Amino acid sequence: MTAAKRSAGLLLFRRADDGIEVLLGHMGGPFFARRDAGAWTVPKGEYEPDEPAWDAARREFQEELGLPPPDGEAVPLGEVRQTNGKIVTVWAVEADLDVATVVPGTFTMEWPRGSGQAQEFPELDRVEWLSLDRARPLLVKAQTTFLDRLAEQRG
Repeated sequence: MTAAKRSAGLLLFRRADDGIEVLLGHMGGPFFARRDAGAWTVPKGEYEPDEPAWDAARREFQEELGLPPPDGEAVPLGEVRQTNGKIVTVWAVEADLDVATVVPGTFTMEWPRGSGQAQEFPELDRVEWLSLDRARPLLVKAQTTFLDRLAEQRG
């Protein structure tokens, strides 16, 4: 049996007049192009067992958003297991980031499938600040647990 893949990420949050807002990204590529519900994610990425999850979370933030991760208190939000079996570990950091400065990383895949042609797509095709209520139906289902944990700790 192979070990479950692991991802780590940073969930930025800021305080707004109507409560907490979180920074989420819409997954890039053809599979999510026309989807909204369940197509948003915490900026995160996979890491190997010999890399500390915190280091991976900061590295992946830089890779996915093209910006250095902000300084600030890291609030551990724990782990969740997604339906695909991947274990995701997330920390929340309070920071205000201008989404206009985001330069997403890219990935390459064969598209259309079976065409033999490689195309490049952004890891995240857009990034937005969303209220917890707005984020909940858009976020990958298992990751909504992080919103609950953030609200409990910082709400």
